[in-house]
Amino acid sequence: MEDKWKKSREFLVRAEGSLAGGVSSPFRRKSPVPLFFRDGSGCRLEDVDGNRYIDYGLGWGPLILGHRHPDLLETLRDQVERPFHYGAQHELESRLSERVQRLVPCAERVAFTSSGSEAVQLALRLSRAFTGRKLVVKFEGHYHGWMDSILASYHPALEEIGTVERPRTAPGTRGQLLAALDDLLVCAWNRTDLVEGLFRQHGGDIAAVIMEPVLCNSGCLLPREDYLRNVQEICARHGALLIFDEVITGFRIALGGAQEHFGLTPDLCTLGKAIGGGLPFSAVAGRRAIMEQLMDGVAFGGTYNGNPLSVAAADTTLAALEKDGGAPLAQALAMGERLMKGLRTLAADRPFPVKITGLGTAFSVHFTEKDDLADYRDTLEDDTDRLSRFVMEALKEGIYLLPDGRWYVSAVHGEEDIAETLDKMSRVFQRLC
Repeated sequence: MEDKWKKSREFLVRAEGSLAGGVSSPFRRKSPVPLFFRDGSGCRLEDVDGNRYIDYGLGWGPLILGHRHPDLLETLRDQVERPFHYGAQHELESRLSERVQRLVPCAERVAFTSSGSEAVQLALRLSRAFTGRKLVVKFEGHYHGWMDSILASYHPALEEIGTVERPRTAPGTRGQLLAALDDLLVCAWNRTDLVEGLFRQHGGDIAAVIMEPVLCNSGCLLPREDYLRNVQEICARHGALLIFDEVITGFRIALGGAQEHFGLTPDLCTLGKAIGGGLPFSAVAGRRAIMEQLMDGVAFGGTYNGNPLSVAAADTTLAALEKDGGAPLAQALAMGERLMKGLRTLAADRPFPVKITGLGTAFSVHFTEKDDLADYRDTLEDDTDRLSRFVMEALKEGIYLLPDGRWYVSAVHGEEDIAETLDKMSRVFQRLC
């Protein structure tokens, strides 16, 4: 049988001779075939073997405008003729921060960083400085970057997590400084009573609660009705801060992110992925009194913070999403909802159970008997072997998905792309029987 990915395999062998693991991020090695790409346009990708795909990975989320968007190309062509880096201020920073301030409800002030992991660390430091407390509550299955102080109970095995009432803090990696987890409290998500319990025990010492407002990193699970507001009220009552990690949801489920979508304002949020349109860029936004601590003894730095190329790309990306009253993002959401509905229809007559969870621009496919998927523990019953086959069969059909079954939809996925995708996925579901 012809190997569709012969050159990708050859490229991987070459890369393994110099690049650790042959990839720049271990997450990419989990793909059924670690593909090497050579081009892309709109919502389409082409690999080094000449295979073409409809792209629902979107660079793990940042490409909200797809590949080579004309507005971004024009901006970057202009910007690349100017200095790449000043290590000092430039006017683009104010233009972008004012745009974020206008769009994001909590953004009284903004600070720029280069990655989501950095943004989270800054938000945690600001929270501890502002409250004078040390403990942080995080939730099972939520991902807030790879740093020692927060990488815990992300995707632990069943035997590692303990009971829902007394969850264990599961380290996230070998080589982790375990003492860095001493100031972390782990909780199961979507249960107000469990958050209340933690605050009864530790309320006076809790600086902040951090969460993905939609659990995108563990199956794109939605918060229960009033859960986010309940947690916000608990934090306010005890003098703790609420941090929304909107690295994924920011500028993806609404122009103002999850806080606009759900109608409540956290004290701080982290932004990444979609904000840069594909260039490395992230930010922290929040209440003025909290953010202005950066000028009053809270250390923060970064050589590439606010670099002109990334800032220009971010400003252009958000401007493009805002056009015509936000029509491009509305288009992405509508196409995603149509795709989710179509996949549910295709899955309805299968002899195995399928659940699709999330929102139009970020959703996941689960092969599970469970009817109610509310937190990470529920996803432990997913049939991961069938999911792996599903992702591989989709790849054979020219549908590029992330290895965890996650789908991202961009502003340039159109009706023909969705129709073609559903036609191809009908064959995928048939082959899974």
